[in-house]
Amino acid sequence: MATIVQKYGGTSVGSPERIKNVARRVLETQQAGNKVVVVVSAMSGVTDSLIKLSRAVSDQPSEREMDVLLSTGEQTTIALLAMALQGMGAKAVSLTGAQAGIVTDGVHTKAKIFNITPKQIHAHLDEGAAVIVAGFQGQTAQGEITTLGRGGSDLTAIALAGALKADKCEICTDVDGVYTCDPRIVPDARKIDTISYEEMLEMASSGSKIMQSRSVEFASKFGVLFEVRSSFNQNPGTIVKEETPGMEDVVIRGVSIERNQAKVTIEGVPDKTGTAAKIFNALAAAHVVVDVIVQTAPHEGKTDISFTTNKDELEKAGPALEAVAALIGARGVTQTAGVAKLSVVGIGMRTHSGVAAKLFDLLASGGFNIQMISTSEIKIAVILDENSIAEAAKAVHAGFGLAG
Repeated sequence: MATIVQKYGGTSVGSPERIKNVARRVLETQQAGNKVVVVVSAMSGVTDSLIKLSRAVSDQPSEREMDVLLSTGEQTTIALLAMALQGMGAKAVSLTGAQAGIVTDGVHTKAKIFNITPKQIHAHLDEGAAVIVAGFQGQTAQGEITTLGRGGSDLTAIALAGALKADKCEICTDVDGVYTCDPRIVPDARKIDTISYEEMLEMASSGSKIMQSRSVEFASKFGVLFEVRSSFNQNPGTIVKEETPGMEDVVIRGVSIERNQAKVTIEGVPDKTGTAAKIFNALAAAHVVVDVIVQTAPHEGKTDISFTTNKDELEKAGPALEAVAALIGARGVTQTAGVAKLSVVGIGMRTHSGVAAKLFDLLASGGFNIQMISTSEIKIAVILDENSIAEAAKAVHAGFGLAG
């Protein structure tokens, strides 16, 4: 008897009829002789409504209380899905993240999972029940409710699959799988059948909306093979797994874009040992997530350090940087919104030359100005004007022959 973990996102459970549809899929999986654990998100629109309510009563609601509030969204869904299954004659039980044994650190709104002790899940599975777990949440060792941040329900599913040593983990969403680019931007993008953890991680960290990078990192670390597939049909999805021989034959696996970025520059930084450490320690203390980093060559003892971050982080980054700039004697700090990141990803870059040259030629031919460049072993990322990012993605996708 196999153990299968399934995760359904907010769109998949966005209405009573869709919840019943998920219940039918779960029941079919269970009736095929499997033990089933289901992780669900809040119904589509619920989280936004809860955030709006919080803003109606407080200009600056505390992160602790936001966690208490937002966790109720998933708790609503687990109860409704358990009821739907019971109404179909199935045995089902709902569990909050805490009841499922998910223990996190104490960083509210973006907690990290410390440990999972799924005793209750095992007990209910052994009794023949489908176990419905609230995604996106856990609790600290002191009993404080926490949420896991963006992509938290995916992370819950993959972490549970690892803790349960599940035979399969399915991330069921509103798309058929992982595509060579977002099909809403590039209509001729095609579905990828198999992708490595490393490629998926780079695409996730580069703006792919299918998965958040934390979830893929967890899957890679614990060897959790998972499939991204649609919750609205039975078509095969995209298998994400360890790299296998032959994967490097494909030079570029996909193109990702990430909007809503901002570029921050600390100007006139003294070219001294330890100044970069002071800057990024200040950002870390403010819990600011940094992406691309570029430092100019020193000139007359000064240099500029630029980085990108999500524009929502600017509110926290600004005060932290103004303080550290004064401390180290930098000239000042500038912030520029309205930029976006375009990345090409593929493990074939390890063994094929000329990828960067081709990317830059394609962008130059289209008149797209590159503001920053970042590379890894299997990725090249560029920062462009956000207004041109869609057209740039189309040009690069076509230029690398990725169209279906």
